[in-house]
Amino acid sequence: MKALAWIRTNLFATWVDAAITLACIWVVWRFVPPLLDWTIFKAAWLGDDRSACGAGGACWVFIRARFDQFMYGLYPSSQTWRIDLAGALLVVFGTWAGWRRLPGKRYAIPALLVVYPFIGLWLLLGGFGGLPYVETRQWGGLMLTVFMTVYSGIFAFPLGVLLALGRQSELPVIRTISVAFIEFWRGVPIIAVIFLASLLLPLILPINVDRLIRAVVGLTLVIAAYMAEAIRGGLQAVPKGQYEAAAAMGLGYWRATILIVLPQALRISLPALANEFIALSKNTTLVLIVSLFDLLGIVHAASADPKWVGYNVEGYVFAGTIFWFACFAMSRWSASLERRLGAARSH
Repeated sequence: MKALAWIRTNLFATWVDAAITLACIWVVWRFVPPLLDWTIFKAAWLGDDRSACGAGGACWVFIRARFDQFMYGLYPSSQTWRIDLAGALLVVFGTWAGWRRLPGKRYAIPALLVVYPFIGLWLLLGGFGGLPYVETRQWGGLMLTVFMTVYSGIFAFPLGVLLALGRQSELPVIRTISVAFIEFWRGVPIIAVIFLASLLLPLILPINVDRLIRAVVGLTLVIAAYMAEAIRGGLQAVPKGQYEAAAAMGLGYWRATILIVLPQALRISLPALANEFIALSKNTTLVLIVSLFDLLGIVHAASADPKWVGYNVEGYVFAGTIFWFACFAMSRWSASLERRLGAARSH
């Protein structure tokens, strides 16, 4: 009886609610059963080649056969443990920075932003310390997507903070340079930035720069401009009394900014910053134009293999699912961090 009362109250309370409920039921009945048939019930899960795939269902054998390539690209199979270790260390450093009950919190974020990039790069690139060198042209798949997202984000965040502070500076030169930088990179399409970075940096710099570094530099510049605007919104939301209180305590500009103003601004800007980070993870797919094969790019290349022609839909569904789970995890982590910071502020 309670169930019927709940249904009547929440789903059929008015004729409008009843119409919406019936429309939703029709959509679920119309589209979900065929989707389940294709993805699960009629799908081929076991086998070694396309002969194991039948008609009417997805061929997940394609994903099983190319799984290592989707994860590691062309990275030597005997060295993939280095990618796994770098990913595990990223989780450890991220957990240390995000879990307030762990000790040494004051060192966690500097360790994540400064120490981890060097350790991760050494593990992935090698060349010294007993690890064989692996060229970046062998990198690909999900590991390349994660690498570009993490490193572009790590470099873009401090640059975005400086640009946001520079845009509010009372010095006209600093303010003009910051505004020009932000407006320029925000106004150029990301795909054009990556392409220009790939072509122009070798002409400007006296040394040959790896194409992966060029792509990371392009992504960093664009995302830093977007992050700067998000942080500027947080700075403007901090009450003027906070600035005046810091000045009354005798704090200079930098100490007042770092200790009082910036933490509040970053807490306010957290949803927008998380949104930019999620957008960054998806924009890494654009590096395909400079012949870098991230997860989506290597799925596209694998589906062109004559052995697996016609199974590109399975590949794109797999890549889309990976991106969805990654973005959903970042969204949940951001929401959790917002709740904790909000609770800390209320105390």
